[in-house]
Amino acid sequence: MPPLLTQPEVLERRLKEIPPEPGCYLMRDGEDRILYVGKSKSLRSRVRSYFRNRHDLSPRIRLMTRQVCEIEFIVTDSEAEALALESNLIKNHQPHFNVLLKDDKKYPYLCITWSEAYPRIFITRRRRFRSPLDRFYGPYVDVGLLRRTLFLVKRVFPLRQRPRPLHPDRTCLNYSIGRCPGVCQEKITSEDYHRTLRKVAMVFQGRSDELQRLLDEQMNRYAERLDFEAAARVRDQLQGLDQLTADQKMSLPDSSVSRDVLALACDDRLATVQLFQMRAGKLVGRLGYTADASALAPGLILQRVIEEHYSQVDAVEVPPELLVQHALPQQQLLEDWLTEQRERKVQIHCPKQRQKADLIELVQRNAEFELLRAKQGQEQQALATEDLAQLLELPTPPRRIEGYDISHIQGSDAVASQVVFIDGLPAKQHYRKYKIRSSSIQSGHSDDFMAMAEIMRRRFRRWARAKADGVDVGALRHKGGSALQTDGLNDWPDVVMIDGGKGQLSAVMEALRELDLHDDLNVCSLAKQREEVFLPGESQPLESEPDQLGVALLRRLRDEAHRFAVSFHRQQRGERMKRSRLSDIPGVGPKRVKDLLAHFHSIDAIQLASVDVLSKAPGVGPALARDIHGFFHPAEEAGQDDGSEEPPAHTA
Repeated sequence: MPPLLTQPEVLERRLKEIPPEPGCYLMRDGEDRILYVGKSKSLRSRVRSYFRNRHDLSPRIRLMTRQVCEIEFIVTDSEAEALALESNLIKNHQPHFNVLLKDDKKYPYLCITWSEAYPRIFITRRRRFRSPLDRFYGPYVDVGLLRRTLFLVKRVFPLRQRPRPLHPDRTCLNYSIGRCPGVCQEKITSEDYHRTLRKVAMVFQGRSDELQRLLDEQMNRYAERLDFEAAARVRDQLQGLDQLTADQKMSLPDSSVSRDVLALACDDRLATVQLFQMRAGKLVGRLGYTADASALAPGLILQRVIEEHYSQVDAVEVPPELLVQHALPQQQLLEDWLTEQRERKVQIHCPKQRQKADLIELVQRNAEFELLRAKQGQEQQALATEDLAQLLELPTPPRRIEGYDISHIQGSDAVASQVVFIDGLPAKQHYRKYKIRSSSIQSGHSDDFMAMAEIMRRRFRRWARAKADGVDVGALRHKGGSALQTDGLNDWPDVVMIDGGKGQLSAVMEALRELDLHDDLNVCSLAKQREEVFLPGESQPLESEPDQLGVALLRRLRDEAHRFAVSFHRQQRGERMKRSRLSDIPGVGPKRVKDLLAHFHSIDAIQLASVDVLSKAPGVGPALARDIHGFFHPAEEAGQDDGSEEPPAHTA
């Protein structure tokens, strides 16, 4: 499908179809991928502006409009609804041209799995919603403070301490000393446990003062009823809460209003945003975000952070006032949306003087420190890729590096891993797992050379076909994999690293010769014993030091490939060990396996059962009973088959 800019009549007709109503619009390219998601109180006017005044657009948006082949829209009742819908669409589709906050695994979250009967509470760097009821608090900049806070919370409040029970039929020591309410043996009801955890959540919502008031009132009620043991337990919780909040709060002069303060620091590539949570004049939390700052206004980045953060929080966590460093493009719309969410008035201010401006300056200084840390990390990665380019004699620093490893136990459950580093950092969305298919690699017989060669054939066979069809694959050796995108092929690596020595490397190069790609790929191997780097056709390793930046980058890649391969191998081995022998019988599925084991109680009993006994089991007829009996007694079945036909009569 050609771009709309090349079809003026089609474009004009499509623009007239868009209604002048509030809602969201989605720009799609020729492959039906979403390029951009936006919102507006008048869809027709906003979308038309992209194609009428293109000279006023940023270079990023002009590039986007040249690729638009279809425009889709969703009408809403109000601008606030459009804002919430836009946030959800951006999260789900991650459009390339939107201002996307980076999930670089730098800042951790605290997760509470409210969807479970007995929710878990833990720290994670991966925000995955298994249920809409689960909540993520953060991201927290100070992981040390977050861990100390969670540790103290688990001492103050009785919470489940382990993801799985330690003993199947009794509680553990944590229950005896009052650290756990006995979740594993259901010594506490789900409703009471949720009630306790709601108090814990108030700490991470910045509502510690409110929690202290609730506990103080509860302690007084227990004392009035002469229930002094319960009052003492609440008193201990109050004392622990005082210790907890003393470490994480910084007093500020103005204690009249609760507010959040947002500021950023940016260069021409990266922006770091800090969000300080002020409650009753005290700093109770510091959250951080990073974003791509190329050709983007600071106010737009701050607006995106506000949309991202407050779409994930509960209404009680929205403060009555937000202080921002720069004016926001749609400030009034955000105020209306936050007011609707909080059900009370929310104001956004951009202060320029006095105490509030000092707060902005404080937050901006913290953002500058985070930006400096981020830039230093980027510089370190750049130096590592440059050093690797010199080591391997590449014309330019490699951008995409792939690492491969094999994992098995004496040939059983043999698997391989492919991990990818882009610009020196793991790109987990490009990781791949392989099951080794070679029939000669099985339990009791392993061949790492053959396994690695198989993976190379499977990984690059598409490129071999493309080269046979006339694609200049050799040009990618100097241009990099991102320089060519033909027929969906956009994953050409600048460097391929094999975990192993000269033997594994030779097997890989033999496989690549079969594909006619041996002269096009930059391949090396890293031997474990001395961290030596080998190149194809060289009998001696390269002159390198184990601690130099390029070798350290290869070592991180090798270790990640090993970790990924071992985890997949363990998963495959666990699934095989959990799978019943009955699953190998044709016509016996998981449900029938479960019914058979429930009826006979063991596989041995099924094996000893006759055809008549098997046929009386639930869901098993005479034909299936014979199949099951024949599976365990193939010799008997063969003998019956041989004698089933009566021999011909002897004739004189």
